Amino acid sequence: MLNSTGFDLWANGYDKSVNLSEKNNEYPFAGYKDVLNYIYNQVREKNSANVLDIGFGTGVLTTQLYNYGYSITGLDFSSNMIDIAKKKMPQAALINWDFSKGLPDEIKNQHFDFIISTYAIHHLTDKEKINFINSLFTLLNKNGKILLGDVSFQTRNLLEKCRTKYNDYWDNDEFYFTVEEIKNSLNDKCFCEYIQISHCAGVLTIANK
Repeated sequence: MLNSTGFDLWANGYDKSVNLSEKNNEYPFAGYKDVLNYIYNQVREKNSANVLDIGFGTGVLTTQLYNYGYSITGLDFSSNMIDIAKKKMPQAALINWDFSKGLPDEIKNQHFDFIISTYAIHHLTDKEKINFINSLFTLLNKNGKILLGDVSFQTRNLLEKCRTKYNDYWDNDEFYFTVEEIKNSLNDKCFCEYIQISHCAGVLTIANK
């Protein structure tokens, strides 16, 4: 698993490496831009909103929302990526924080209309994902949504088929979620909706019923 130092070293070439994988329609970034566009369009349905982006990286998605006047708060553990994002979003509240440690004190009393995360939550184990998602509900405004875009699958069987196909490139230090397991682990009061974007990625929307 890449730590913050690894991501700092990767920061300047991150977007290029993503684009190459997406262009070739290969794991792990097949459908990457479509995932981001889907989340972008979901947020844009609300004319103004407070948005928390978890693992915002270089700010590819949130910069577009920032430019339309959305209030942006972000968490990322790479200081180099934060520096890149700050140049695009000088007024955003960008916090250097490793979300595998939970939520930082700076946002625990804040509330958001959208909590988004793209290609980041796979750094948490399956159990950690559930605990972390549950903690996010305390930050949601009424009718707020959690939007998780990542390498993901409807079922464990589909995940394993993808792992077999890309065995030589598969990152065993990343933990990709399956929709059936997330739904079974979350409270019955949660609403979950999933859209598959590519053969290895999709967006899970979670909200209070």
